[in-house]
This record gives sequence, C-alpha cells and structure tokens, in this order.
Amino acid sequence: MNQTIAYVTYLVRDYDEAITYFRTALGFRLVEDTPLGEGKRWVRVAPEGSGGPSLLLAQAVTLQQAACVGRQAGGRVFLFLHTEDFARDQARIDLRVLATDIG
Repeated sequence: MNQTIAYVTYLVRDYDEAITYFRTALGFRLVEDTPLGEGKRWVRVAPEGSGGPSLLLAQAVTLQQAACVGRQAGGRVFLFLHTEDFARDQARIDLRVLATDIG
C-alpha cells in the first residue's frame, strides 16, 4: 500500500490574514479557497513549486481552539521548510514577520 500525507491542518485566527501571511512572508501559493457555507472555507496553501503536502488552514471557532493558535506543536518546531536560497527567504520572512503575526 502506497500512502502519502496530503494535507496538514494549521490552526489560524483568520483565513484572509493567514493567506496574506503565507503568500507574502513565505512566498507560498494559494492552492484552493472554497467556501463551505456559514463562514467556513477549505483553504490550502503550499510552497511555490512544491508537489508535496499542503497546509490546510483551519480558522479557530471556539475559545479552546483560539487559545491553541500559535501553540499547536506545544512549543516545538511545527514544520521544516527546505529552500535553495536561505538568505533570500530569511530576508523576506524577517521583513514581514515584524509586521504580521498569525500565531
């Protein structure tokens, strides 16, 4: 049996805020943004040029979920992003992270 991880859920405060962060700070592409009704959306982002798993952005809807935004890995590193140009990507992140915090 051949299995792969397709999506990894990433809890966020707000869909649009998170989309903006991932696109501008990390250079990710918006893979999908499908309304599901009642304010829910199926939103996926992924690194540009990646054919692997994508992040499924899940907007926190309860106080318990909201309290976990930014702490979903219990203080550990959540994801590792590989790049061919670390200095370029670090400069982009440093500039944007100062202005935007999605948790």
